[in-house]
Amino acid sequence: MQNKPVVATMTGDPCGIGPEVVVKSLALGDMYAACRPVVVGCTESVQSAVDQLGLKLKVRRVDSVDQAGLDPSVIDVYDTGQLDPKDITPAKANAACGLATAAWLKEMDDLALTGKVQGTIMGPINTDALKMAGKLDQVISVETGKTYLFLITGPLRVVHLTDHIPLRQVCDIIAPDLVYKALRTIHDDFTRWGIPNPRIVVAGLNAHAYGEEDKTQIAPGVEQAKAEGINVTGPSSPDSVFRWCIDGEYDVVLAMFHDQGHIAVKTWGFVGNCAMILGTPYIHMSVAHGTAFDIVGKGIASHEMILTAMRQAASLAGGRGFYREPAVA
Repeated sequence: MQNKPVVATMTGDPCGIGPEVVVKSLALGDMYAACRPVVVGCTESVQSAVDQLGLKLKVRRVDSVDQAGLDPSVIDVYDTGQLDPKDITPAKANAACGLATAAWLKEMDDLALTGKVQGTIMGPINTDALKMAGKLDQVISVETGKTYLFLITGPLRVVHLTDHIPLRQVCDIIAPDLVYKALRTIHDDFTRWGIPNPRIVVAGLNAHAYGEEDKTQIAPGVEQAKAEGINVTGPSSPDSVFRWCIDGEYDVVLAMFHDQGHIAVKTWGFVGNCAMILGTPYIHMSVAHGTAFDIVGKGIASHEMILTAMRQAASLAGGRGFYREPAVA
């Protein structure tokens, strides 16, 4: 049991639905078979969510993850006192919770970098609270050419070569070396996660991948990766690659820019998807929704996204590849 990966989930801003969706996910119990789950955040906010949902689960505050996540009837909360529970203002952003959120992200990062946890998940954060606290820049984000946004929705998996960059500038930024680095990162990370020889397809930039950029800025990077034994195809028509991935012909698509990948992902399936930062030293995932102040305390928040993130993190950290729903008998 101790050999299972430890997966840490930060509740997100405690003024939002984060504690509720985390508790709902852990209450299902199946995470304990795949990993040792631990929550990072405020013990009182987790206990409040358990009480609100009427669950018969014990909430335990821990200051070490060494023995955490062993009992499905207990939610272990790594809580170092970053937040006074009195500062939680349900459905309303405040600086204290913004500061605590940033501190919990840093703690989770430290736990991962020191090898104490093998996977991390960021619950729904509130940008207003982080701005009030002056900590918005601390949220883990992508850095072009070093890390990459990776979206997963069922069989469709999309890595973004560039993210929040104006489309006019994308044409100038794409370069063979940038494409090659992304392909090398995808290959190496997927292999480490238990997906040997991952099948990668690269989306072209222009219609049918027939533009000058496709020939001179994308194709040479693909050819360099191929020469090193990476199983990659492209650049291919961007109106077809996502369907090919959905149909199981490829394991992942490398998209050239934000909307090229996001539109495909959100059209295929928004509920239950999750996001990941590719290229970090450890598995770091997050949800694609916010704190949903309008439904805080009502017990109706969907936990599907964070549950998917937990399941994916546990499976990848355990070297078992991507999580798949059990077949229905």
